[in-house]
Amino acid sequence: MKDLHLRGIGMTSQRTRDRLVARLRERGIRDERVLEAIGRVPRHLFVDEALASRAYEDTALPIGFSQTISQPYTVARMTELLLSAGTPEKVLEVGTGSGYQAVVLAMLVANVYSVERIGALHERARRLVRELGLRNLRLRHSDGTVGWPESGPFDGILVAAAADSVPEALLMQLAVGGRMVIPVSQGGRQELVHIVRTPTQFEQLSLESVSFVPFLPGAVR
Repeated sequence: MKDLHLRGIGMTSQRTRDRLVARLRERGIRDERVLEAIGRVPRHLFVDEALASRAYEDTALPIGFSQTISQPYTVARMTELLLSAGTPEKVLEVGTGSGYQAVVLAMLVANVYSVERIGALHERARRLVRELGLRNLRLRHSDGTVGWPESGPFDGILVAAAADSVPEALLMQLAVGGRMVIPVSQGGRQELVHIVRTPTQFEQLSLESVSFVPFLPGAVR
């Protein structure tokens, strides 16, 4: 588990964090590594100061630019799925947003790459990652539909926006034996989809209903 540089950037009480972890455990999160990471990452730093008092509620919150920070249960669930067959060495996240999911991953995985299409969100997340002292997390401002091809293949890919279909470029960057977790819009609803790449095919399983912002192409300042 990585250490975070937290001096001088504000903390909440351990009791507040423990209550959130307890709620996630009650909702079915079983991986203690994931629960520990959620308990250690200061979620209040990833939201506007006006919303900091709500940071440890199990709910999504707005972060500007019509985007949200995912609810802790969703972050924990998607992370748990990526780690379900062992800890991946290298993970790609598509949709950095606030940076919260990327930082949770970086607490658990040796190398994390994260791309964000909105320049202002990318810059905000980059500053926060620098303050937290995470050297195993690399951020890029770019079109998430193309992934990060020169750094692939990845043992895990996590997509934090709902796609109409799974981008081919991301499938091609998934290593054999690797796992992808992605929300996919299907028949007017969004389903969390788990994909495993075998030597001959991609095995796909729909798991549960979710709610994410849409997966859009392109990069904007």
